[in-house]
Amino acid sequence: MRNIRRSSRPTHENRLDCLSGGDLGAGVASAIAGGADETSRILGIDPGSRMTGYGVVELRGSEMRYVASGCIDSRRGALAARLAAIYRGVTELVAAHAPTEMAVEEVFFARNPQSALKLGQARGVAIAAAVGAELGVHEYAARTVKQTVVGSGRASKQQVAYMVRALLSLDAEPAPDAADALAVAICHVNTRHLQAAR
Repeated sequence: MRNIRRSSRPTHENRLDCLSGGDLGAGVASAIAGGADETSRILGIDPGSRMTGYGVVELRGSEMRYVASGCIDSRRGALAARLAAIYRGVTELVAAHAPTEMAVEEVFFARNPQSALKLGQARGVAIAAAVGAELGVHEYAARTVKQTVVGSGRASKQQVAYMVRALLSLDAEPAPDAADALAVAICHVNTRHLQAAR
């Protein structure tokens, strides 16, 4: 689709061997290390009414690997058309990358009620597309994502992008919306393994 902007494919295999991940990501690596030898793909979504970031990571046993990232551009047209573009974009991503689950950022408090409403609608159509494809959907507050990936719930976008690049061994930092989406996916991987370890 013309409204999906994909980040350039990295020039080397981007993966994190969690058994040697060190202290990156406030314990993300150590949490993943105990995983079973199953393979799953997580589609992370950072919703927006004009630009929706996405990021796909694959988890195979104790190894997390970058698959794809980019943005769904929905800046053109009336709100209904923009929401339709997000729905189609997520549907296409599911078909292209075959994720097993989706993780999406929750709506944060906004001073402008209209902005919060539009963001909620963007989240809604993204979730509807995932549910229509029979994916499990998991929601995380922005503060939880930052705490998991960076180690601080008050981390800046720049700090999130830096840690996403480090955790996934990327050649360069992803675009801000794509980095946020990858961070949501990483947060879900970490949360899932912490729950499995209990």
